[in-house]
Amino acid sequence: MNNMKTVFLLTLLTVVLVIVGELVGGTQGMMFFFILALIFNMGSYWFSDKIVLRMYRAKPAPDNSRLTETVRRVSQMAGLPMPKVYLIDKPHANAFATGRNPNHAAIAATTGLLDLLDNHELEGVVAHELAHIGNRDILIGTIAAVIAGTITIVSRLAWFTGGDDDNNPYLGILIMITAPIAAVLIQMAVSRSREFAADQTGAGYIHNPDGLASSLQKLHVSSKKIKLNVNPATAHMFIVNPLSARGMGKLFSTHPPLEERIARLKAMARGAIN
Repeated sequence: MNNMKTVFLLTLLTVVLVIVGELVGGTQGMMFFFILALIFNMGSYWFSDKIVLRMYRAKPAPDNSRLTETVRRVSQMAGLPMPKVYLIDKPHANAFATGRNPNHAAIAATTGLLDLLDNHELEGVVAHELAHIGNRDILIGTIAAVIAGTITIVSRLAWFTGGDDDNNPYLGILIMITAPIAAVLIQMAVSRSREFAADQTGAGYIHNPDGLASSLQKLHVSSKKIKLNVNPATAHMFIVNPLSARGMGKLFSTHPPLEERIARLKAMARGAIN
């Protein structure tokens, strides 16, 4: 269901792109900016692991560390290549996965996360991050960013060119205003659907939804007490959103509500969700 939702959202993003592209330069103009956005975002995709790990001063974890041993064990259970493992010396409890594919991937966790979680909970977090790698969510997120970025660029340019909708200029103006907002909303919805999918896939790797549910509950409480100085552009990568979202801001959140994630995992443990 989460995969179907992701496909639907990406298709919807593409439809918005086609509509906006017709306002400025027709198909040729749309393709020019699509290629431009593709170049920028694929560069980020290709070097994302090096960029984000350096941003948070992550250091390689020792081979005999608790984190490395957990990643090695869960990787074998999931049938995935062993990713590189990194530690971030921060009291804030969180973790993320990065890398362009399963053969070039890394998992990083903060020291605060290791201090907070027991072995079963740590296993759940690692399984969630490995699920992102196995599901190729970094690639999916990049595709969504390329399309949404193109829509934003084309819409902004339309303000200077006046668009290309001579029959109904008011409709063109409305689309130019709403299209970038719609693109971001859809992009965030894609991100939230991938978090649900990673929860479900990760819990399936270790056959223990309760371990991940318990870790999310602890991380939720801890994140309110100890904040992380995070670049908003990387917030979507963490297992728990380090940036708080309230009210209408939840529509722009990269993560679904933790309460809903926990409820789904508990339903999975009861056999209500396969």
